[in-house]
Amino acid sequence: MTVADVQGIGPSGLGGGATVAVDHPAVVEPRLATPRRYLMCPPEHFTVSYAINPWMNPEVAVDTAEAIRQWDALRRTYERLGHTVEVIDAEPGLPDMVFAANSGTVVDGRVLGARFRAPERAAEAEHYRRWFVRNGFRDVVMPSCTNEAEGDFTWTGSLLLAGTGFRTDPGAHSEAQETLGVPVVSLRLIDPRYYHLDVALFVLSEGSATVAPLVAYYPEAFSPGSLRVLRRLFPDAVIATEHDAACLGLNAVSDGRNVVLPIEAVGLAEQVAQRGFEPHFVDIGELRKSGGGPKCCTMELRG
Repeated sequence: MTVADVQGIGPSGLGGGATVAVDHPAVVEPRLATPRRYLMCPPEHFTVSYAINPWMNPEVAVDTAEAIRQWDALRRTYERLGHTVEVIDAEPGLPDMVFAANSGTVVDGRVLGARFRAPERAAEAEHYRRWFVRNGFRDVVMPSCTNEAEGDFTWTGSLLLAGTGFRTDPGAHSEAQETLGVPVVSLRLIDPRYYHLDVALFVLSEGSATVAPLVAYYPEAFSPGSLRVLRRLFPDAVIATEHDAACLGLNAVSDGRNVVLPIEAVGLAEQVAQRGFEPHFVDIGELRKSGGGPKCCTMELRG
């Protein structure tokens, strides 16, 4: 069965973490999964009570119990793939705390915390800072510039891609370079639907001194100059379609072989499978009502 064979299958027909058999090309580059450590927050208080991005509509009903089930399926998918999942307690009154990626960037054990643009989310940063301190992270810096962490910071294994345009200030990019000690490349987002970098681009496999990273992205989310940068840096990138971007298919998580992505992103799944990766579908329909998907729910604890 190819990915195309699952077109039209809903959550009841393909459960959280389901994989899809794909007809691969005769020769594909071998892919190696590496164990990851993630931080997640259960959506116990998840709702849409305000609107800070085009996805959010407080008049649309939210099923918190279903959001919890979807989140738990995502967590169990990671664990089934051999990854470690740490969990931070959810706090009442912070419905978007489930989107853990927005509250910290960790590279080689160094932590740059978050400073949210929207006042509704500001208190989340301190709860995550306390978690880092309680759990043995000694090099924790809270930013002076607005910085929504892995929402706009994407580590490629050799450099940090840094988004701006809607949430994170350009000044946060130099702050990230100084704090984390890694080179930073700035990218400007221009479509408000893709308000964070992590809904417009993700890393399929990290690079090293001898191997180039592989990314997937949606070109129309970026300014012309940033798009030229992406084409120069990643000439072999997977290019997402409008459909796959619009279902937040690029808000995906890869361990170098396994790619966890929304169930609707069938075309993107087929593309990554043709590159030798293994897609794993999850349903994030309730969480998407707040503009979030698998990656939004997942902060990677590196080092």
